[in-house]
Amino acid sequence: MKRIITFGEIMMRLNPESYLRFTQAEKFEATYAGGEANVAVSLANYGMDSAFVTKVPSHEIGQAAINALRRFGVDTSLVLRGGARLGIYFAEKGASQRPSKVIYDRSGSSIATAQAAEFDWKQIFSGADWFHWTGITPALGGELPDICLEACKAAKELGLTVSCDLNYRKKLWTREEAGRIMAGLMPYVDVCIANEEDAKDVFGIAAADTDLDAGKLSHEGYISVARQLAERFGFKKVAITLRGSLSASDNDWAGMLYSGGQVSFSPTYRVHIVDRVGGGDSFGGGLIYALLSGFDDQKAIHFAVAASCLKHSIEHDFNLVSVQEVEALAAGNTTGRIQR
Repeated sequence: MKRIITFGEIMMRLNPESYLRFTQAEKFEATYAGGEANVAVSLANYGMDSAFVTKVPSHEIGQAAINALRRFGVDTSLVLRGGARLGIYFAEKGASQRPSKVIYDRSGSSIATAQAAEFDWKQIFSGADWFHWTGITPALGGELPDICLEACKAAKELGLTVSCDLNYRKKLWTREEAGRIMAGLMPYVDVCIANEEDAKDVFGIAAADTDLDAGKLSHEGYISVARQLAERFGFKKVAITLRGSLSASDNDWAGMLYSGGQVSFSPTYRVHIVDRVGGGDSFGGGLIYALLSGFDDQKAIHFAVAASCLKHSIEHDFNLVSVQEVEALAAGNTTGRIQR
């Protein structure tokens, strides 16, 4: 069984019930989530040996976050304990022409204040095949940019495949900071994952003939983006999700995979959104599973996009679907008819 290590922050997610606004809410639903943790859950659901590395406070809230991952079969034995607090984020789900909104309360969290000396990466990567992280982790500051660099170097020395989702978050750092720090980390990455905006925000590489506000996406433009990324950093593969945002409730959803000058596109799904947070992470989890399973590029991008299409129908961050459900959608079963 293939073993994947993911590294990042897990937070408590607090959201109003249903589609209430923050100012309407009298109570909040509490779940746990984070970019790399979401990927770990997807992979565990697909039957992979998935482990998550982070640091959480050594009290009941930290334990609750760990329990949320254990529930779905994620290996949490490498999680460090200590620090002051667990990060929190508040999520307000959008609808129709009202966009979703996220407010972070994560400053000074246990992982954000972690020190490089706490992580023995050679021991962490023992027996592993793949290492996944996202641009959110170095954006948390402190020693995390250096910790990510040490992790990437150790992973490459040990022969692991390294994937990174660029995941630019303007509320965490500036474009200039992101471009400088991420450029130093990218040479260790084999598989780069991005959405339709990340390459422009982080590296200034924009897709021609594209208007995101109007929902217009150019395939040729994104082929050029992927090619430029691969040529600049030496990526073996570049995967990009392509979201045509018709409204907060309805999107067109597709993806592409670029490798060695060849490109594969998925079908485009029209999705009616229940909860879009975690959609990109579900794409990353699906892609990693597909590539580790030996799928060719066309089948891999079909699987990844189908997996993330299904995630948009699921409340909260984790993508709680099976391989069989994803494969059924990828094979063309798109009607959503009841299964008896």
